[in-house]
Amino acid sequence: MTAMSNGQSGLLDGKVAVITGAASGMGLATAQRFVAEGASVVIADFNADAGEAVARELGDAARFVRCDVAIDSDVASAVALAVEAFGRLDIMFNNAGIGGAFGPITEIESDDWDATFAVLVRGVFLGTKHAARLLIDQGDGGVIINTASVAGQGGGGGPQAYSAAKAGVINLTETTAIELAPHAIRVNAICPGIIFTPLMHHGDEADAERVMAELQPYPKRGEGADIAGAALWLAGPDSAFVTGTSITVDGGISAAGTRLFGRLNGTTKLDRVVGIAHGTTGQKPTVRRLD
Repeated sequence: MTAMSNGQSGLLDGKVAVITGAASGMGLATAQRFVAEGASVVIADFNADAGEAVARELGDAARFVRCDVAIDSDVASAVALAVEAFGRLDIMFNNAGIGGAFGPITEIESDDWDATFAVLVRGVFLGTKHAARLLIDQGDGGVIINTASVAGQGGGGGPQAYSAAKAGVINLTETTAIELAPHAIRVNAICPGIIFTPLMHHGDEADAERVMAELQPYPKRGEGADIAGAALWLAGPDSAFVTGTSITVDGGISAAGTRLFGRLNGTTKLDRVVGIAHGTTGQKPTVRRLD
């Protein structure tokens, strides 16, 4: 996929974006869409093999950097690569995520809880911190987008750690939007519902389809491209007066009442197991059965 090769201008012509978690799922779809709309992108992902493959696919408009979003220097390097490779930064999409800790609250390991927040909240903090520093220095504004979740909007949308972390992302989005507004830096979040990515369905698309049909009013299944479209709008000129808000992209699940946890991907059984899921990082989950 290449940027607008037919002579038409794209919505993001000349813009430079860093996208964390861009080697698969929603991040991948957004990287593809941004490049198609004329942007250059830094693919920042923990999974080096997948990330390098995406960079090759996108060609000269993309660079890959291995990035653990919980490590300050890794995130700083990803932002620095945007300047080194493309001369500037305009858009930071803090998208990387994991499923995180799960199990009864009485059994979850403290380290697994901390690891969940390290990726989902600390990662957004670090991305915002380093992007804001550069955007302020550049002096002409910019855009920060964070991936939150319908799980962060109330109970029943996900495991305790994941839901609490995503609620933190929503609040962090609001508070940093206020702080960075004088610099013309807009900060917004996207709250996906059931989006058919490897992180969500774990290869069991049939189960995810079943839950979608039961809980989601709108008949279309959510795809990474739907999140990419929302990110494109938030990154582009048509949202120039939008900051400090969370856009829900969930096919009406929230309107109908979020009741996902316990019904998706066999989560009815999670009261008998405890552990942590690392998503598409390439790291294997740890699971311990409770007697």
